[in-house]
Amino acid sequence: MPLVNIQMMEGRTPEKINALIKNVTNTVSESLDAPKENVRVIITEVPKTHWGIGGKSAKELGR
Repeated sequence: MPLVNIQMMEGRTPEKINALIKNVTNTVSESLDAPKENVRVIITEVPKTHWGIGGKSAKELGR
């Protein structure tokens, strides 16, 4: 059972997240000849205050 773990900054709409899950599932399924029902996708949204870029938080940088 393929498992894909994605970490990204918070802020995307539920529609964008759903589209990501669908697209990743399709790609993994096609690449590995695995049934879509066996593909798992976990998305972890990280708060911008907890995402560091060059020593500053993404929030501080206005990202």
